[in-house]
Amino acid sequence: MSKVGGVGVPRVEENLPPIVLKNYGKWDTHEIVKPGVIKRVSKTGDVCHTVRTAMPPSRISVASMLELCDLADKYSGGYFRITLRNSFEFIDVDPKKINALIKEVEALGFPVGGTKNSMHNIMACPSWIHCNLPATDSPSIAKVLGDALIKEFKNHKLPSWLKINIGGCANIEEALMADIGIIGVHRDLPIVLEEQIKICERPTVIAICPTAAIKPKGEFSVSISAERCIHCGACTMHCEAILTGDPKLDGYAISVGGKASNTGSGPDLGRIVIPYLPNNPPKWKEAVDAVVQIMNAWRKDAEPDERVKEWINRIGWDRFFRKAGIKVSVKDVDGYIYGNEFARSDLRFGW
Repeated sequence: MSKVGGVGVPRVEENLPPIVLKNYGKWDTHEIVKPGVIKRVSKTGDVCHTVRTAMPPSRISVASMLELCDLADKYSGGYFRITLRNSFEFIDVDPKKINALIKEVEALGFPVGGTKNSMHNIMACPSWIHCNLPATDSPSIAKVLGDALIKEFKNHKLPSWLKINIGGCANIEEALMADIGIIGVHRDLPIVLEEQIKICERPTVIAICPTAAIKPKGEFSVSISAERCIHCGACTMHCEAILTGDPKLDGYAISVGGKASNTGSGPDLGRIVIPYLPNNPPKWKEAVDAVVQIMNAWRKDAEPDERVKEWINRIGWDRFFRKAGIKVSVKDVDGYIYGNEFARSDLRFGW
């Protein structure tokens, strides 16, 4: 591969901070100095301090990114990284300048935290900004939740890590890979535009449906079975003559117990506990109330370092519903018995 600016992907070492490159494969221990500040110690004796800040999910303005880059030039030699959860980390900050950096970055509106027993940075898909499938507005829900739970991001007072993922539709499986997930749900039957359906490749549209709800109709058209349709929207992605989404019916579901790491009981998919809540912007009161309700029940009852799923495994689902104050619905019944096996075979987990 060529140098930066050439053809192809640059070598990893070309973008590593000097201290990281020097100690590659030699890092020995780490500790959380305070919320958002991580101290890593190498076997060589070198020490690297990292400062973690939250960033908006899915998107960030060029102006804001340039301001963060200016702070990286000033405090970390121009080096930073963006984590899997879209946190912004300043790498190799002088310990004497950490407090000054925190003051400046928080003045820009980016809180420092998201480490250890706290709420980590909220992940969300771009939703309507980029996609035609969402049933809810993921980024705005993430913003409201982030504001409501900012104290939990900036302290270490939760039993363990708390990760919240938000997906605008059922195709965003990341929402099921977090302690608390929010998943957009369509409840309308897709509409077939009979005058335009002939422009689509009918075999592809029929084959893409995961529940075989789409059948041939006439010479060019298709029909959709209300009994089989699960409102995933896959057909709309392959045919612009099939529409889905009704503002009066769309909303989101709440899941709990997802996990992507190998710690504790290992990776697992979350389970739907609230099958539907209505879209109610801009405050998204129902979403905030549901998340806070579940979080407080976990915080009150969990043992130290016990993630949400480990807590539920210990007390049982029946007690979880009672302690969280959630009414059980027939739609909460999960018939997918291979959830764990599916989660642990996914490339994201490395089980």
